[in-house]
Amino acid sequence: MSTNQSPSSEEVARRQASAFDELIREILAHNPFYREKLAAVGFAASRPLTLADLSRVPFTLKHELVEDQAAHPPFGRNLTYPIERYTRLHMTSGTTGRPMRWLDTPESWQWWLDCWKEVYRAAGVRADDRVFVAFSFGPFVGFWTAFEAGQQLGLLMLAGGGLSSKQRLETLLELEATVLVSTPTYALRLAELAAEQGYDLPASAVRLTIHAGEPGASVPNVRRRIEQVWGARCVDHAGATEVGAWGFGCGVETNMHVNELAFVSEVIDPETLEPAPTDPGAMQSGELVLTNLGRAGSPLLRYRTGDLVDLVRGGCPCGRSTAYLRGGVKGRIDGMVVVRGINVFPSALENLVREFPEITEFEVTVERHHEMAELAVRIEVIGESPARTAQALQSRIHRQLSLRPRVDIAEAGSLPRYELKARRFKVG
Repeated sequence: MSTNQSPSSEEVARRQASAFDELIREILAHNPFYREKLAAVGFAASRPLTLADLSRVPFTLKHELVEDQAAHPPFGRNLTYPIERYTRLHMTSGTTGRPMRWLDTPESWQWWLDCWKEVYRAAGVRADDRVFVAFSFGPFVGFWTAFEAGQQLGLLMLAGGGLSSKQRLETLLELEATVLVSTPTYALRLAELAAEQGYDLPASAVRLTIHAGEPGASVPNVRRRIEQVWGARCVDHAGATEVGAWGFGCGVETNMHVNELAFVSEVIDPETLEPAPTDPGAMQSGELVLTNLGRAGSPLLRYRTGDLVDLVRGGCPCGRSTAYLRGGVKGRIDGMVVVRGINVFPSALENLVREFPEITEFEVTVERHHEMAELAVRIEVIGESPARTAQALQSRIHRQLSLRPRVDIAEAGSLPRYELKARRFKVG
């Protein structure tokens, strides 16, 4: 099932242009949300645009979609077909604001599953693998797409919905699952629980972990920790409810490829909104903008993801010719905080914390004292020298980020544990 073959850049461009033409015809004929946006820049059914015109299309912003759904409840106007055509409803997590409802037709749902199949293929999932999906049933799209795509590939899929963490761990081990699909945070939570219960995870059948929901598996020390505690290879994946499953890890360091047969990618300077310059290594650094090509029922054109990336348009050492993100998603624009004039990204802090295997959980708060922002880190520590670990972490953050945080030791088990997206970073 694993393959590193990909179409040439010329073939990608041809197929993108064809898919875009088909998508635009549907949008201009039936979608009120985008007909209005496109009409504002001179495009209509009588004068359709091509992929070469994409840069003239206004960006789509998340708050536009949220406001549209509020003004036209319950689903908004970004629907290309009558409501009777739609068969799936999922919702965003609401991590960065009000949750959005997102509908799919059978055709766009199949497109979703085909994107997830690429995640499995790139990760090296085999026909004889048993895949344990450690998400709960509910409106979160990640469980459903991972599970149903695996079924279509003929994999033995094991559902973890409706179980406690202890039950999930026991079931995973008893059924001899070989692949774990979860958030990176939850993989570490299960490993913590395994240690408490006396299970030897590296001796289990699990050989591969695939992660979604948050960018932790592309953070070097998070990835290293997951691989150590599970004794398995760790692979990242990126997607979003409103966008689709757009990125997959290839196994070369923390590179993450854009599925360019299903998405058109751009990188912009988030300040000027102009295309980010390309350096001599064919890399663009900035905010990722995506257009999905196979989701005509609820499409997105030039969607500003808020993800900060280093995108390389050139051959990856894995053999694929498609564009890839060096180091995966680096962080989010809305996740960055400024502390004493220094830009701090949660992923950078997590990378530093995960250098210390004795730290089992942590929480970061940005507090304000006399108009000055201060960084406070609470940590749970195993071992005999928690104070020494706290001091070492403080020194490491100071050396790396030029900030001297307050590091406090929390009582064992007192910090929150997370099943889906972690919320360890708080701004007071």
